[in-house]
Amino acid sequence: MTSFSTRLKRSLAIALAGVSMFSVTSASALEITVWCWDPNFNGATMKLAAEKYAAEHPDVTVNIVDFAKADLETKLQAQLASGTTDGLPDIVLIEDYGAQKYLQSFPGAFEPLSDKIDLSGFAPYKVELATLNGQGYSLPFDSGVTGLFYRSDILEEAGYTAADLEGITWSRLIEIGKDIKEKTGQILLPIDPNDAGIFRILMQSAGSWYFNADGSVNIANNDVFKAALHTYQDMVAAGITKPVAGWTEYTGSFTSGDTLATVTGVWMVGTIKANADQSGQWGIAPIPALDGVEGATNASNLGGSSWYVMSSAPEKEAAVDFLSSVWGQDADFYQEILVNQGALGSLLAAREGEAYSASDEFFGGAPVWQNFSTWLGQIPSVNYGIFTNEADAAVVAQIPALTSGGNVDEIAAAIEAQVNQQVQ
Repeated sequence: MTSFSTRLKRSLAIALAGVSMFSVTSASALEITVWCWDPNFNGATMKLAAEKYAAEHPDVTVNIVDFAKADLETKLQAQLASGTTDGLPDIVLIEDYGAQKYLQSFPGAFEPLSDKIDLSGFAPYKVELATLNGQGYSLPFDSGVTGLFYRSDILEEAGYTAADLEGITWSRLIEIGKDIKEKTGQILLPIDPNDAGIFRILMQSAGSWYFNADGSVNIANNDVFKAALHTYQDMVAAGITKPVAGWTEYTGSFTSGDTLATVTGVWMVGTIKANADQSGQWGIAPIPALDGVEGATNASNLGGSSWYVMSSAPEKEAAVDFLSSVWGQDADFYQEILVNQGALGSLLAAREGEAYSASDEFFGGAPVWQNFSTWLGQIPSVNYGIFTNEADAAVVAQIPALTSGGNVDEIAAAIEAQVNQQVQ
């Protein structure tokens, strides 16, 4: 018969073994920390990605830390500038316009991903903007692929159909806008004189930017940029635009019917659809192409962001595998975030999914997501450089001269002079 002391020793041994096993399990658990902004969009999509990954990797958790966008950028910038890696996340979201600024200003801070993740399956323009010295550094996320959103009911009253807006140039849109104004008395487009976004759209649609690939300023002698200036000037002179100030007034203009259309990113779908009483009264077309410009297309981009892995990431290997497994190849995941968050990802294979081909009665039964995803693959690649914000500010400073009929060559030269002064 086993003595009590022997049974007690066995019980203690089993208990200690259990504690030991639990400790090993706990020690092997990994936590990937992610910094991002907008919990209803970026945070929500990352949360779903984390749930999908956890189903196959129960030992890995993803800690999503939400910031205001400006706060995230300030914290990341300060941390990188200090040279201290303690406290940095494993994965961070960076707006596409800031990609080269971070990559060039902080060499070695971000993990190159070209050899770890197949980037060939993503929209080329998204890969290019985060490429430096032949290495891709981001897992491309949402696209800002652009479209012409318009009140189809009012345009039809003026005698125009969806086919009349396919594959047109800006000069043709101006003609249409003038005709609609004459027939209905209504203004086609809102335009914010303190926002340079339209110039970015116009430039990228023809594969150009404020800067050359080597970072040198490309403004005064940039025919594409000057064509964009001419287009803006022509729109204002034609009387088809209405000035607005700020986001609320801008979106309110076309959602209230005060203006009839806007050229902007795909992310505007949700704002427009929030007006349920306007279902069936809207359409979306490709943006117009710049007139007389070699390489001009009917596709462009405004905004967008991507995921980056920090080279100092405590769980770098797990972070890369997480991005590769879900964000890099799970087409079903992209269907879900499209339906749930309206997030149009950059993985081209996702375009074949059911969610992308679905029709949308709000937009007259058109396959809205399929159309946007088609245009996504047509966006010309450009290198945003590291001083896009400074160039935008220089452009905005010259908009009064532009709208008052100033000489475009002189305006372009003045913009370049200000940019050169700011980037020295």
